This record gives sequence, structure tokens and C-alpha cells, in this order.
Amino acid sequence: MDTNEELNHGLLLHAPPPPSAANTKSRFWVESKKLWYIVGPSIFSRVAAFSMNVVTQAFAGHLGDVELAAITISTGVIVGFNFGLLLGMASALETLCGQAFGAIRYNMIGIYMQRSWIVLLVCCIVTLPFYIYATPILKLLGQSDEVAELSGLTAIWLIPQHFSFAFLFPVQRFLQSQTKTPILAWVSLVILGIHILLTWLFMNVLGFGIVGTVVALDISWWLNFVCLFLYTALGGCPLTWNGFSMQAFSGLWEFVKLSAASGVMLCLENWYYRVLILMTAFLKNATIAVDAVSICMNINSWEMMIPLAFFAGIGVRVSNELGAGNGNGAKYATFVAILHSTIIGLVFCVLIVAFHDKFALIFSSSSVVLDAVDNMAWLLAFTILLNSVQPVISGVAVGSGWQSWVAYINLGSYYLVGLPLGVVLGLVLHLGVGGIWGGMIFGGIALQTIILGIKTIRCDWEKEVSKAVLKYSTLK
Repeated sequence: MDTNEELNHGLLLHAPPPPSAANTKSRFWVESKKLWYIVGPSIFSRVAAFSMNVVTQAFAGHLGDVELAAITISTGVIVGFNFGLLLGMASALETLCGQAFGAIRYNMIGIYMQRSWIVLLVCCIVTLPFYIYATPILKLLGQSDEVAELSGLTAIWLIPQHFSFAFLFPVQRFLQSQTKTPILAWVSLVILGIHILLTWLFMNVLGFGIVGTVVALDISWWLNFVCLFLYTALGGCPLTWNGFSMQAFSGLWEFVKLSAASGVMLCLENWYYRVLILMTAFLKNATIAVDAVSICMNINSWEMMIPLAFFAGIGVRVSNELGAGNGNGAKYATFVAILHSTIIGLVFCVLIVAFHDKFALIFSSSSVVLDAVDNMAWLLAFTILLNSVQPVISGVAVGSGWQSWVAYINLGSYYLVGLPLGVVLGLVLHLGVGGIWGGMIFGGIALQTIILGIKTIRCDWEKEVSKAVLKYSTLK
């Protein structure tokens, strides 16, 4: 959109909703259009981005079971630990940029993005040893020597991707907060096509093996950032991008505190999935267990791009409405987002049950792995259903700036309840992979969803408007 359209879009956030009961359908339709304008392209871009990992694992999986386990651990555990932290820290921009956009303070949005680049780049440097020393760390955690050494090799080659996160995540949230999500979708489509071509070229034509698959991943992630930044810098955001500024180095401490709270909030949840993979090392037939869990987690994560798009969409809608001083609008947007996401979750839950013995063929042709995945299908279906609600409520928390509070909920739900329950069910009672996954569902996701749901239902939205204005003024 051009400058005048962008300004008008921001002013529309201040417009009152359609009048009351007679216009309930109209209000629902208007809010749904606003939400899906963000969610639709976000679903596409997130599915495309995640599909790059799926493509990488699918190519590696057909090299052998050890290669599949290695690529799963390197991309799912080593990268996953840092990915969760950096993605969470970047989500501070969803609060700040979203509220600034709602308040029509466009000049601060580009500054916030540059501050995020600085903070995330420092974080990348601090967490770099996880990649360098991946092999001894994995051996210490119980992985076999063969899997640990191959995982460590691929982790070294994934370091360029690690640093791309520091720049890509902030620019994505910068554009998302302004509802410029169509560009995210188009770029993701192009990059996915390039990634498939590069992966096939490096592995099947040039014979680079598993290293070729991760090098293709490095190139694809950096290309994603380059395309989005060129769009931003070459006139795509005339109101919010005014070039690099030294102002980005001011107010960093306050920004770091909100980023850290956001990072802890998201990574505690994200890390739990990585812990599940590591716990499978203590089971019999650990390689098969890792493969089965990784396939179920890939399907879950693939589908979860949809509720995560709602996470992003409702985060933008709530932060925009709070920044515009419209608490009632934020409340209604929350209701609409939860309704849409839950319906979609029900559909995918039914699909998993219907194709319980088929979906694993995407990743493996091993009959043992296929049987193991089939036995976990009902747990996967229930997880998908719960995850259709939980990320949306978390998105409300991000849009409202509740990150610190939610971090404590995630710590208690996943690590004080879910993890011990998974250990008892999976390792003590010998229920295997299903027991470990069951601990995540009943002790982690379900408990977290209930607590966040109660918090959202009891929320005083007009009070949140006042808090948003105060928080924004202290962070400028």
C-alpha cells in the first residue's frame, strides 16, 4: 500500500465497531476480514518456511535411519533450542511495533526493528557454542556416538542459518505489525521453490550428501532475509523505514528486558519439544524412537504453522487495538481468532485419525518406523486439537505485553508438571514414546491452555489499554 493508504489503514483502527446486536454478523465479518488479511498470508509463509526443514529432513531421511536421526537432532534440537529463544526475543516487536502502529507513531517502528537486530545478533554470538560443541553435548545427553558425531557435523554447517535468524525474525515482525503480510507470503513461495531445487541439486546431482542438504538450508534462509529487507529499504515501507539510525542504540536496556521476557516465554515452550527428542535416547531402539517422535513432531509443527499464524494475527490485532485505545476491539478480536483456529484444528484432528497409518510415508519407508508412528497417531491428533487454541491465547498475551507472566506459566506447566509426568509415564512405567508424549499433552499443553484461558476470560481490557499506553511511553 502507498503512503496515504497506509495512513488511512492506521486511522481505521480508531474507528468504532459497528453498532451492537443488529450488526453482529457485520461486525464478525469485518473482524474476520481484518484477521485473515494477516493470518492468510502468514499461514502460507510459515508453512512454506517450515516446509524447507521438512524438505531437508525428507531428503536426508531417504539416505538412512542414522541420517534422519542426525538431521532431526541438529535441526530440531541444536537449531531448535536457539530458534525458540531468538524467535521469542523477536516477538517483543509484536508488542512494540503493533502498539506503535495502532498509536500512529510510525517513526518508532523502524527503530525498534534495528534495536532487535542488535540484541538478537549479540544473542547469536552468545549461543554459538551450542553449535560448535554439539557432538560432546549430545554424547553427554545419551545419544549414540554415530548419531552424535553426524549431528555435530551438520550443526557446524548450520551456523550461517543461525545468524540469519537475528536479521530475518525482526524484519518479518516489522512487516507483520503493519499488516504487510502478502509480501511475506510471496517471498516464502519463491524461497521454497529455490530451496527444493538447491537441495535436489546439492544432494542428488552434486552428491554432497547430508552436508549438501543443510548448506541449501543456509542459503535459503539468508535469501529470505535479503528479499524482505530489499522490499523494506527500496520503498515498501515509506512511513516506517527511514534508514539506519544511531537512535537504535538508545534505550537498549529496556528493550533487552522485554525481549528477554518474550524469549523466555516462547523458548520454554519450544524447548520442551526438543527435550522430548533427547529423552527418547533412554528408550530401547533409540534410533527408531527418535525417528518416530521426529515424524510426529514434524507433522504437528507443520500443521501448527496455522495456529502460529493466528498467534501472529491476534498479536497484531490486539496490539493495534490497544495502541489505538480500543479495549473492546481487542476483546472481540480474541474471540474471533479462537473460534476460527479451533474449527481448523478440529478438521486436522480428524484428518490425522483418518490417515493414521499413511502420513509417515512422507518421511520414511521403514516398516518399523511406520508402525511406531501409527501407534502415536491418536496422541498426535489430540495434540493438534489443543494446539489450535493455546497459540492463539499466547498471541493475545504477546499483543498485550504479558510475556513475563506467561513465562512463569510455561515454566510450571511444561517443566514442573509435564516433564516429570513424561518421565514417569515413558521411562518409569515403560510406556515408551507414547508415555513421554502423553506427559507433554496432559501436563504441559492442557494445563497451560487452561491457565491462559482463565487469564484471558478474566482480563480487564480497558485496564490493558491504560497499561499499553504507559508501557509504550516508557520504551520510546
